[in-house]
Amino acid sequence: MRRTLLAASMLALAACATPATTNGDPATFSREPGAHEAEFRSLYKELIETNTTLSEGSCTLASERMKARLVAAGYPESDLHILVNPGPNRPQDGNLIAILPGTNPDKKPMMLMAHIDVVEAKREDWVRDPFVLTEEGGFFYARGATDDKAMAAIFTDSMIRFKREGYRPERTIKLMLNCGEESANEFIGAKYMVENHLELISAEFALNEGAGGRLDPATGKYLYNGVQAGEKLYQDYTIEVTNPGGHSSRPVPDNAIYELGQALLAVQAYAFPIEFNDATRGFFRRMGAITPGQEGQDMRDAADGENADAIRRLTQNPGYNATLRTTCIATQLEAGHAPNALPQRATANVNCRIFPGHTQQEILGVLKDVIGNENVLVEMRSPPETPIKPPPLPPEILEPIEQLTEKMWPGVPVIPQMATGATDARFTTPAGITTYGVSGIFADPATSGAHGLNERVGVKQLMEGRMFLHQLVKIYAGGE
Repeated sequence: MRRTLLAASMLALAACATPATTNGDPATFSREPGAHEAEFRSLYKELIETNTTLSEGSCTLASERMKARLVAAGYPESDLHILVNPGPNRPQDGNLIAILPGTNPDKKPMMLMAHIDVVEAKREDWVRDPFVLTEEGGFFYARGATDDKAMAAIFTDSMIRFKREGYRPERTIKLMLNCGEESANEFIGAKYMVENHLELISAEFALNEGAGGRLDPATGKYLYNGVQAGEKLYQDYTIEVTNPGGHSSRPVPDNAIYELGQALLAVQAYAFPIEFNDATRGFFRRMGAITPGQEGQDMRDAADGENADAIRRLTQNPGYNATLRTTCIATQLEAGHAPNALPQRATANVNCRIFPGHTQQEILGVLKDVIGNENVLVEMRSPPETPIKPPPLPPEILEPIEQLTEKMWPGVPVIPQMATGATDARFTTPAGITTYGVSGIFADPATSGAHGLNERVGVKQLMEGRMFLHQLVKIYAGGE
């Protein structure tokens, strides 16, 4: 695999036009990958404006609309599949699979993955309608503008262009647009596909969300292009206090809300131990080499010797803190049954992102010990998922990313990283589909609004990511 992939990458890269020399401006990089931008914008807009929230949206409708575009591009029905959640009352959870057959049966397929469901968004909280794509000040604003309809639109667009241009890959290319990634305790499309239709999505490896390019919001400079190899383990825990309750005119010290509050304060005060693995140590070492001043020195010191002072300073940054340890945070509260009654029940959801090497049961024990109150029930909200080991980043995967990054953005390094969130790779990688996160879309995580208000992506950066991924897929798939 390595020799053929690297040979293909050299041929594909040699065919590219000379890149622009301005950092982050590969406008002259390649004419072909930037083609048909108006059609891409139309596809992206249609996908964004198809509401796919859990509460009232429909992934099935989004899948049907993307399928219609693939049919118009020439894909036969036999290579397109919409698979709907068989559970009751969820006909809106449809997943789309599209297949572009390869010419070499000895080469295993590759898969392009993106989820099309999005986090809830309230219009009254947003500056703009979250379900209307708005272009303003060099940004696209909408729910899903980045997470994850950017990659879903790019991958669907590439599949359309591959078909129309007569591209014949050596390696079969599969597209999976799946539902439920953002609703971990409901239907999860990737999990359903792995458990029920693995033969349809089987592949040697997959490209997915989980990493992207990092830019400096103050200068616009591109700092690095990230590649995800591994991620933290996701688990929700329910913390609950029950009480006989009573009339609010006769308060007693034993109050379910107060007791739950004390438990949550104990969780807040606890800091999980600092940990490193190969991915995180490599991340800080490489980041330290390109980061100026004290912060860069702290990264190098932490990576080389786990320096306590350096780590203390680094953990003031939420992103670095999440990279260095398990984190648990309260995300939802529910308490009481009437405004004039003592609460009979108070419940909180605590969301944990677990550093690789630890189990959900182990973290459950830590939470119980930290709270230290037998009256407080702590349990897993859903059955634990199978922990996965960080996949290796062999040269046949990493080198094409590095070479293409250098062509598009000269001098910008590629940095492997462990995702602090969770993606659908937690289902596909254990199923034998080694999954890597890479997008080539540069952003500042602090201002992108993913999962929050006024989600956005730079127009220029989205179009660059489209160029990058289109070319990268061709390098991996080979053919002509």
